[in-house]
Amino acid sequence: MGLFDFLRRRKPAIRTPQELADFIDEQAAFLVQKGIFDYTRARSGHFSKVMLADPGFQASLNRSRWRAFPLGLAMVGETVETVLAPQAPGDRRGELDPLIRLILSVHDRYPRPPELTDEEWTAGRADLVLHLERLSTHPPKRIIDIPVPFAERYFSLMPFDKPFLTPDAPTARSFMQLHLIKVQEELLNRMDAGEMVTQLQSAI
Repeated sequence: MGLFDFLRRRKPAIRTPQELADFIDEQAAFLVQKGIFDYTRARSGHFSKVMLADPGFQASLNRSRWRAFPLGLAMVGETVETVLAPQAPGDRRGELDPLIRLILSVHDRYPRPPELTDEEWTAGRADLVLHLERLSTHPPKRIIDIPVPFAERYFSLMPFDKPFLTPDAPTARSFMQLHLIKVQEELLNRMDAGEMVTQLQSAI
């Protein structure tokens, strides 16, 4: 094995709905958490290490990331659908319905976080359901358009009081666009979309 072979090592294929669910989970968590932590470090500057170590601020960070998690699932889930939809051109609902169930199963892996109320956790899931159900009302979007309706909502969840937020929602949107492009590319490289649609449908 060469010294730099690990750099050329391909990631394993995504072959089953369970593996796809794990991928969605990982990418949604990364999408929301990286943006929140990067903004926190940039906003707090030299004090970031102190703030991130403070238990009270850690609770605020956890609250932000869990409130944003359904938004991440919505965006990553919609990105997955752009890859799967062309494999079922005459049966969009037949492709979409099992995918929606898969995405919701990722949300339901987690119990309500202690930083959120029952109402907040339930409302986040309900918003996720609503967004996913609306996907059937329009053709799959361009990847760069997927984060547009979420950017302001996502940015408003940063762990700072609104008077202290800087006008950086467009920067957050750009980060999300770039990450979702990478998600789509990775799916195209690692997953047989036609086979995945067949497996999702057979799991009904």
